Amino acid sequence: MSELLCKLKILVFLLPLFFLSSVSLGEDNTVYSGPGDNKDGYDTNKYITNSLSLEERKGKKSNLIQYVTLKQLGLPAVEIPDNNPISREKIELGKKLFFDRRLSLNNTVSCGMCHVPEQGFTNNEIKTAVGIEGRSNLRNTPTILNIAFSKFLFHDAREFSLENQVWQPVLAHSEMAMPSFGFTIKKLQLIPGYKKLFNKAFPNEGINMETFGKAIASYERSLVSGNSKFDKWYYGGDKNIVNEKVKKGFDVFMGKGNCSSCHAVGEKSALFFDNKLHNTGIGYAESMGLLKNKKTRVQLAPGEYVEVDNNIIKSVNQQKRKNDLGLYTITENPSHRWLFKTAGLRNISLTAPYMHNGIFATLDEVIDFYNEGGFQNELLSPMIRKLNLSSLEKENLKLFLESLVGENINILIADAISAPVGDLTKDDPNWANDTDMGYNK
Repeated sequence: MSELLCKLKILVFLLPLFFLSSVSLGEDNTVYSGPGDNKDGYDTNKYITNSLSLEERKGKKSNLIQYVTLKQLGLPAVEIPDNNPISREKIELGKKLFFDRRLSLNNTVSCGMCHVPEQGFTNNEIKTAVGIEGRSNLRNTPTILNIAFSKFLFHDAREFSLENQVWQPVLAHSEMAMPSFGFTIKKLQLIPGYKKLFNKAFPNEGINMETFGKAIASYERSLVSGNSKFDKWYYGGDKNIVNEKVKKGFDVFMGKGNCSSCHAVGEKSALFFDNKLHNTGIGYAESMGLLKNKKTRVQLAPGEYVEVDNNIIKSVNQQKRKNDLGLYTITENPSHRWLFKTAGLRNISLTAPYMHNGIFATLDEVIDFYNEGGFQNELLSPMIRKLNLSSLEKENLKLFLESLVGENINILIADAISAPVGDLTKDDPNWANDTDMGYNK
């Protein structure tokens, strides 16, 4: 039974990575994005898939540098590191690297296969990230939209710059699994197309550890999305862009809901996060086994289903499902147990599931959790308390959160989809394989 569940787990988690939701550009260049293919009726002979293979997706390039250099309504100016000035060449190179599956050990997984553009630059279909060969991770994939404004990176705040951050998933055994910095750089150096692009973006520097990090960081830094309906109302003075329910929801957010104590709103801009870490009780509850364990419906064959207890699923490969203690894993300070970085709320309606472990599938579940005051523990943030929101207040709060989608989100998605995915045959001269690395010479 354990072996069967393990195989099913890998299959279910990997399918969304290879066949993403169909995305088409209409006459107005609108991108139709969503959480992947609708699975309703999957077991019938009338089912029609809307999925496209990665190679068939069509996008449209955009001038992303404008989102870095021009301030957007509702957001502060983007800070650019002195040692990595922004350029179009760096952004384009970084985008190519971000979606290139050859940056994983077995050439199957790219950064963009966890940070799926059509799914809010996260992954709507699985709670926690999956790397090469179906390897499980403890945490939910965070969105990289507006990551330029984050002081801390990763859920546990273990990194401080985008330039350094990019290396961790590339080298992580459970993610892209490249064995070393040197192996990664040599592999890139053996791909002729990259030599030209790196020389163009970084004259006289070429392909090295620093330029690799700077390129991907430049692309990530360009994914800035503001000027939402909320921004146009609150900062732009357009009284009619949102309805009264949204405005009342914002009142709940700022007042009775106490949401803004962590998801900060300023006079001139709103990041909707405080660049701090908090204990909401979720990490504690998971460590103590207090989270409700429901059953997962698994399809074994067309028309054949089985309800499997989540405890059994979690028992598969149990050693990797260790307790997640948040910041404590970085500092080993007991007072840092279960501290996780505050998530930003911009584009929140696009980035399900929620929390560091993806435990909540919907915004309704998140609102209900906070309304009940989280899970009590000795280190619980004093800002987490029972809210006693009415059903109407919760509904209005959700409508407000849904108003935070950035105006340019479809442009960012279309531009991302225009990038190649590094899916080359071994007959292609750009393919870098083990023989090219010199092991068999």
